[in-house]
Amino acid sequence: MASCSRRISHLFGLAVALVALLLLVLACEASGSTVARNGAGFVRTQGARFVLNGSPFLFNGFNSYWLMHVAADPSERHKVSEVLRDASAAGLSVCRTWAFGDGGDRALQISPGIYDERVFQALDFAISEAKKHGIRLILSFVNNYNDFGGRRQYAQWARNAGAHVNGDDDFYTNPTIIGYYKDHIRRVVTRFNTITRISYRDDPTIMAWELMNEPRCQADYSGRTVNEWTREMASFVKSLDRKHLLEIGMEGFYGDTKPEKKQFNPGYQVGTDFISSNLLRDVDFATIHAYPDQWLSGKDDKAQLVFMQRWMSSHWEDSRTILKKPLVIAEFGKSSRDPGYSLRARDDYMSNVYRITYGYARSGGTMSGSLIWQLMAQGMDSYDDGYAVVLGRNPSTTAIMSRQAHAMSALSHLVAGADDAHGHGHGQEAHPRLMNHRHPSRRALLHHAKQHGHHRSSSLL
Repeated sequence: MASCSRRISHLFGLAVALVALLLLVLACEASGSTVARNGAGFVRTQGARFVLNGSPFLFNGFNSYWLMHVAADPSERHKVSEVLRDASAAGLSVCRTWAFGDGGDRALQISPGIYDERVFQALDFAISEAKKHGIRLILSFVNNYNDFGGRRQYAQWARNAGAHVNGDDDFYTNPTIIGYYKDHIRRVVTRFNTITRISYRDDPTIMAWELMNEPRCQADYSGRTVNEWTREMASFVKSLDRKHLLEIGMEGFYGDTKPEKKQFNPGYQVGTDFISSNLLRDVDFATIHAYPDQWLSGKDDKAQLVFMQRWMSSHWEDSRTILKKPLVIAEFGKSSRDPGYSLRARDDYMSNVYRITYGYARSGGTMSGSLIWQLMAQGMDSYDDGYAVVLGRNPSTTAIMSRQAHAMSALSHLVAGADDAHGHGHGQEAHPRLMNHRHPSRRALLHHAKQHGHHRSSSLL
């Protein structure tokens, strides 16, 4: 009898364990599970789409260029954690930030090949915090502008070494400067993270590398100089790391490849060619930036929005029909320093950009996400260039950003479902029914979040 009781007890315990295991599996599926929701894999491209673990990856994100710079002071690291935590809570999933600081205050690269380990560990921290909060990073290698060193600092270093340098545009052609820049790329890409214990080139937290923040060249407005530089540098990055995606950092200005397209430029050129450079084999996706409040400063809000619509439409069409690569609006915003600025005007502008982004994303891929310029933490007024958004300070803005994040995530599932239902491989255009799918209501998004577990994971694993 005792033996029988023990057997019954054992079987009952086994049954309880199996039920518990089944409930755990079901709970993981209901919540999306850590790996399924945020993905342990690298973001890749298939045709004109981003994919993550074989499924479409659409996103809403943000810029916070200052992460490493602020984290270099341990007493300020809480600001990095705050922004990444709050962004994750709002559903934002991609952040673009600087992996450079050339000379000057809190420099990463003090002089060519000489790095401040304390600042590199600050970048380690930023990456580890992004990983913790399920946010992927786009890391930029150098600045076009003088802030944080940029091309001018590289040119000065070369002069100091005795090289003949005519001006900052020699950054693209001078062998000494090119050597310095390649060395920097190598140091960043092969960096071993002291916190995560993962080399940067092996870390899927990093979504992509960026060659330069807004490359420009006054010496050659055709775009050919920057194009040849891009060809060489993109190939060099890929020789070090073929796991990560690569983009250039361009604003989207048209050059000589398609002269008829120059009508879409805001009245001037900057020495880049959106078409020819993004066609290069080693460039994985295209980017545009958009600041009609600066580019068309004398125009009213309506005229600026019309320009934005044309800017987005033209580049979406190019990416879909010529480049056949994903497109990201990597910077856009509205400054509080604009004449007649109001919070409502900014919210309306953001809502319109998001609406257009979503519309193109549902119309057969290509348009894959947008990154607002820029998110900051509380108490960072000295960093504010007029475009700062502090999540929580303006609930209306936060709600608009969060709604777009969940809309893009929901669209990822709709596209994947349409592909599966109609036997389309990922990378094909979405089923035509999705092309008329309206921007989801708040109720629909909440329902989708419950169904697919869109509360952010604590780790990319």
